[in-house]
Amino acid sequence: MEPALREVAARGDLAHLVLLLWAGSSSSLLVWSLREMVRSNRRFDDFVEAIARLNRMIGDE
Repeated sequence: MEPALREVAARGDLAHLVLLLWAGSSSSLLVWSLREMVRSNRRFDDFVEAIARLNRMIGDE
């Protein structure tokens, strides 16, 4: 990895390397955030379904 970094720094493409690292990290953060939002929505749907079941059980009495 070090020789590759030296070559990039020698050619003056350090800004491109930083931009690539920034784009990769922001994209992975976006994917992680979307996955967490999907998980949160599933948990909320499960909660609402449990409340609906409880209301049906209470309403039957």
